[in-house]
Amino acid sequence: MNLARARVLVTGAAGGIGSAIAAELLAGGAHVLLADMNGTALATVAERLPAAAGRIDTAVVDLTDAASRGSLCHHATGWGVNILVNNAGVNHFGLFSELAPAQLAQTMAINVLAPMLLVRELLPHLASLPEAQVLNIGSVFGSIGYPGYAAYSASKFAIRGFSEALRRELAGSPVRVHYLAPRATRTPINPAAVEQMNAELKVAMDPPAVVARAARLILEREAAATIVGWPEKLFARINAALPGVVDGAIRRQLPIILRYARRQPGSNHVTGGHTA
Repeated sequence: MNLARARVLVTGAAGGIGSAIAAELLAGGAHVLLADMNGTALATVAERLPAAAGRIDTAVVDLTDAASRGSLCHHATGWGVNILVNNAGVNHFGLFSELAPAQLAQTMAINVLAPMLLVRELLPHLASLPEAQVLNIGSVFGSIGYPGYAAYSASKFAIRGFSEALRRELAGSPVRVHYLAPRATRTPINPAAVEQMNAELKVAMDPPAVVARAARLILEREAAATIVGWPEKLFARINAALPGVVDGAIRRQLPIILRYARRQPGSNHVTGGHTA
């Protein structure tokens, strides 16, 4: 789609990746509706984009609340949304055995159910347009299950499957469905343990602008799915075909991962994220 015709709803727009996506799409000429549950941070992001005055709107929303989500959909429909970017997400980093049930429930509620329900509520409107798009932001951990990210990986495997199935289901409609899987991304929401672990493992971390550029390209070119980064793209392919090879590679990293992922005595459980 030509971004000059795009009216894009971006969820999680106050976060590092969400705000970068908004800025990139605005630079391409799109109108953007910034949605996030943090109204203060949302206002700050909007104020940082003065060159796009007149093409920005904001909405404070709790995507896990039916009434709040419904209000957002009503507003977005009246605003003329033709692209939905499901970016909001949460990531609780840590050993699965040490995650609280509430953290597991929150992960699935925000990362899986919220985007699915948002698509469902907006789909009648999107399907009535000459052209429309849905972009779901996943993760390379939606293709490679990784220690310390069991719940997060489960949620991103789910959103990848949802995107693939919905893309095929809507093939005869005006709605195009895309899936974008970033690798590790350097945002303020990452806890120190994740930054330190990635440095020790020599895991590359992209700035949010790299993910934002990939999001813009996938919308403009209408590609089905993209994994950001190399060798992560290769590892995802190897994992799909020869998972035992990846098992061995990750097993060698496991002592380092466990050292960072274990809850430290007397400390709060480490949490983090890269899609909010």
